[in-house]
Amino acid sequence: MAEHGAHLTTASSDERPSIFEVLAQDSLMGAVKPALQHAVKILAESNPSRYGVLWRRFDEIYALLDLLLQHHFLSRSSASFSENFYGLKRVVAYDPTRAAHLGLRRKQHLRSLLLLALLPYLRAKLEKVLARQRDEDDFSIRLPQSLAQKMYRAFLVAYPFVSMAWEGWVFCQQLLYVFGHTRTHSPLLWLAGVRLAHLTAHDIRSLDLKPSSLMGTSPRIGEKLQRVLSSVVGGVAMSLSTGLSLGVFFLQFLEWWYSSENQNTVKSLTTLPTPPPPVHLDDQAPAAVHSKLCPLCRKVRANDTALSTSGFVFCYRCIYTYVKANQRCPLTGYPSGVQHLIKIYSPEG
Repeated sequence: MAEHGAHLTTASSDERPSIFEVLAQDSLMGAVKPALQHAVKILAESNPSRYGVLWRRFDEIYALLDLLLQHHFLSRSSASFSENFYGLKRVVAYDPTRAAHLGLRRKQHLRSLLLLALLPYLRAKLEKVLARQRDEDDFSIRLPQSLAQKMYRAFLVAYPFVSMAWEGWVFCQQLLYVFGHTRTHSPLLWLAGVRLAHLTAHDIRSLDLKPSSLMGTSPRIGEKLQRVLSSVVGGVAMSLSTGLSLGVFFLQFLEWWYSSENQNTVKSLTTLPTPPPPVHLDDQAPAAVHSKLCPLCRKVRANDTALSTSGFVFCYRCIYTYVKANQRCPLTGYPSGVQHLIKIYSPEG
């Protein structure tokens, strides 16, 4: 029995990584983004006017940094950031002897870069759009009437099944990898035309001796700029690699701590005191807050709706239009969305 299961934890003759190694490197980048996102959220809530743009454009900023980081490691070590962290490299099926320091061939490099950085960004944006659309459908704000709207609504219904089919493909691929029936554990590697292998001693020596630029030539301005940019990205990459070597457990802890399952448990065990009212209100806001007037239109409120992030009450049409356009509370500046609108039903109504 032990002999049949030995391939699960040890590499084979072709340096095939174990399932535990490939799953560990997959989960590493998944732990980095939530930790950075929570740090940016704290900054945005502490000073919305200065750091609010970081929160609103977090996906784009993270995608750009991820693109530069992955390009650096793919060019330098033929591996993504997380794969290099675990001592793995990407090899092409028809060229398995190519040294890691030479990088991937152009075709596989571009495919890997798009699947590592661009695809997760597009999927995250799509899921946000779908979540926002579902919230609007729950409020019954817009009903699909045109053909394009009907097709869009059909896509909303079909997307969960497409996502389930993708996850099923990933699971089957990993199961086949465990039993040695496939050389890649992920469909993304198969689409990129590469597989994973361990870094050899020759690869490590070649990476240490790899020159950063050509010697004996006078570089042009473009080459100097490229060298400076490569040095900056390389420094950031090495800092991240060293930091993760010390804090990988902490990142995994943050991923668990801010997961939805754990947050439900934390909320049930802790009770927070009522926060004090904001001190940076508009000049005319206090008079409107303690009356029947809407702080936005200055008229008697119609269809009272509270904004859960700040607690203030507005007209539904006023606050919906403002939050959808500005993604923040008009009085406090706290980041807000249409999902934070709460309809108030008074006894008089």
